[in-house]
Amino acid sequence: MYKVASASQYLVITGAGIDDIKLAKKSWIFPGQSYTVFDLSPVNYTFEVQAMSAEKLPFILPAVFTIGPRVDDKSSLLKYAKLLSSHDKLSNHVKELVQGIIEGETRVLAASMTMEQIFKGTKEFKKEVFEKVQLELNQFGLLIYNANVKQLVDVRGHEYFSYLGQKTQMEAANQAKVDVAEAKMKGETGAKLREGQTLQNAAKIDAETKIISTQRVGEGKKQEIKVNTEVKVYENEKEAEVALANSQLAKKKAGWAKEAKVAEVEANKAVALRDAELQKEVERMNAMTRTEKLKAEFLSKASVEYETKVQEANWDLYNKQKAAEAILYQKEKEAAARKATAEAELYARQQAADGEFYAKKKEAEGLVALGQAQGVYLRTLLEALKGDYAALRDYLMINSGMFQQIAKTNAEAVRGLQPKISIWTGADGSSGGTSSGAANSAMKDVAGVYKMLPPLFKTVEEQTGMLPPTWMGTLARDSAHSS
Repeated sequence: MYKVASASQYLVITGAGIDDIKLAKKSWIFPGQSYTVFDLSPVNYTFEVQAMSAEKLPFILPAVFTIGPRVDDKSSLLKYAKLLSSHDKLSNHVKELVQGIIEGETRVLAASMTMEQIFKGTKEFKKEVFEKVQLELNQFGLLIYNANVKQLVDVRGHEYFSYLGQKTQMEAANQAKVDVAEAKMKGETGAKLREGQTLQNAAKIDAETKIISTQRVGEGKKQEIKVNTEVKVYENEKEAEVALANSQLAKKKAGWAKEAKVAEVEANKAVALRDAELQKEVERMNAMTRTEKLKAEFLSKASVEYETKVQEANWDLYNKQKAAEAILYQKEKEAAARKATAEAELYARQQAADGEFYAKKKEAEGLVALGQAQGVYLRTLLEALKGDYAALRDYLMINSGMFQQIAKTNAEAVRGLQPKISIWTGADGSSGGTSSGAANSAMKDVAGVYKMLPPLFKTVEEQTGMLPPTWMGTLARDSAHSS
C-alpha cells in the first residue's frame, strides 16, 4: 500500500527492514510493516496552578499554554512519535503529563521567590516559568508555541494581592499630594529667588565696574613692573601664580567692597614684594648650594670611611667564621670518632652478651636435656622396682657411693679419737669358720662381706636414721654387741 499523510500529519512506520521507526509524509507500506498517523497541530491547555511563595503565602497562577510537537527538529519528532503518538493529544494522559510539568516547575520556582519579587517581577517570573517548562517538555519532543499567564489571583483567606493593590493606590495618592505641595513650594521659592538674584546681579555689576576701573589704573604700573622683573619672575612663575591665587582668594573673602583697595595696595607693594621674594630665592639657592657642597664633602668622606669599616668588619667576620668553621669541623670529627668508638664498644658488648647469652642458653638446654634424661632414668628404675620409692632411694645411694662417702667422712671425723667399733660374731662365738679347699675359701670371703654389712648399716642408722631395705635383711637389736 502507498500511504500519504496530510499537511499536518506524519506517518510512523515500523516493521520489516526498519531498525527502529521511520517518519515520512508519504511511503510504501510493505508486507511485514505497520504504520500509524499522528497529528502535529498544537493544542491549548488551560490550567490554574496553585503555588506558594518563599513566605508560605499561597496564590493561583491562571495560564493557557499552546503546546504541540516540535516540527523543526527530527530528533524531537522521533521522541514524540515513540512516547506520545499513540495517545490522543486531548486525552487525560497527555493533559496530566503537561499539567504535572507546568505545576511542578511553577511551584519550585515560586518557592524560591518572595511574594514581593513575584508581584513586581511578574514578567521575569513568567519568562522563567516558560524556560523551565520548555526544558522539561524537550524530553517528550513538545514545544510551547504560545503561553499566556493571566494576573496572579489570591487564594481565599489569603488576600495578599488585593491588599498590595490597595497599598499601591494609597501610595500613588499620597505621592500626588506630595507632588502638588512641592510644585506650590517651588513656585513661591522661585519668585523670591528671582527677586534676590536681581538685586544680587545689580550689586555685582556695580562692584565689578569699580573693580575694572581700578584694575585699569593699576594695569599700567603692573606692565612697567613686569618689564623690569620679567626675567626674574619667569624662574619663579609657579610661586607667583600660587601667591596670586592666594591673593585672589583673600580678595573674595574680604568682599567685593574691599577688592579695589586691596588691588591698589598690591600694585604699590608688588615691586618690593618681588624684590624680597627674589632675594629670598637667591639666598635660598645659595644656602642650598653650600649645603649640597658640604653634604657632598662629608658624604664622600663618610662613604670612604664606611666602606673601609665595612671591609674591615667583613674581613674580621670572615676570619672568625673560618676559625669557627675549623673548630666546628674538628669538633664534628672528634664527635664522629667518639661515636664510632662507642658504636664499636657497643657492638663488642653486644657480641659478648650474645655469646654469653648463647652459652647460657646452651647450658640451660643441656640442663633441661640432662633433667629430661634423669627423669627417664628415674622412671625406668621406679618401674623396675615396682614403684618402691625406698628401694629406689637406697639403690641410688649405693650406686652413687654414698655409703662409702659416709664411711670416709666418719673416719676423717674420728681421726685422732678413740673410735667405737662394733663386732658381729657367729652363733658359735667365732669370727668365721675355716675350711680346706677353694670352695671353702670363697665362701669364707662372702661370709666376711656379709659380716661387715650389719655394723655398716648400724652406723648409717645411727647417723642418718635410715634403715636398710627389707630385701637385705633386718637388724636385731639384741644381737649387737659393742665394745
